Order: sequence, then structure tokens, then C-alpha cells
Amino acid sequence: QLQLVESGGGLVQPGGSLRLSCAASGFGLAYYAIGWFRQAPGKEREAVLCISKSGDVTNYIDSVKGRFTISRDNGKNTTVYLQMNRLKPEDTAIYYCAARSPLCGSSSESRYEHWGQGTQVTVSS
Repeated sequence: QLQLVESGGGLVQPGGSLRLSCAASGFGLAYYAIGWFRQAPGKEREAVLCISKSGDVTNYIDSVKGRFTISRDNGKNTTVYLQMNRLKPEDTAIYYCAARSPLCGSSSESRYEHWGQGTQVTVSS
């Protein structure tokens, strides 16, 4: 059973940066595409970015283009990162990583097989 763990969330001022990490216990992430999702208060969860097993990136929403990047380190313990720059208050949300095999494709949550518990990101002065 693949278990995903997000880390790196916290409180940051507008314009600041955070880097989220997604790691796995159990089988490992090397064979999966990994997506980042977020859920803001009172809103539905939305897909943000995805990176395939081979490193191809899919951007699902325009509001993070030029500010957020996704990357992966396919070393011994594969880790996927979400680098978030120039953060805005509207980026405040719980951020989740999720795994699917092996390409990104549709942003539909139903395509993702494994989910982490989420990490809170709050952008506020």
C-alpha cells in the first residue's frame, strides 16, 4: 500500500515562497505520476500541477503559471516537490499530493489512486 506524506506547509507573507514535498512509505513513487491538488476554505478541491513518471509536467490551472513549479527527484527515495513563489492570499489552502500510474492526463481526482493527508499553506500578512 502506497502511503503519501506531504510536508513543508506553513504560514507565509504575500510574495513569499514555500516548497512542499511529497514522499512515500511503502512501495515508492518512482513508477507513478504525482499530482498536487489544493482545497481552499469553502471551495472544492482542484488540481494544480502534475508530473509524470518521466518528468513531463501538466499545468491544470492558469493562476499558478509562472509562480509554481513541480519537480521530482527519482533517487532512492523518490520525492516530488512543489515550489511556490510569489504567493498570494488566494493560494491559501490545504495542499495534497496524489499518485496515479504513470501519466498525468485528466485532472479528475478519480484518476488518482493514492492520496496524502494534506499540508496547510496560509498566505497572510
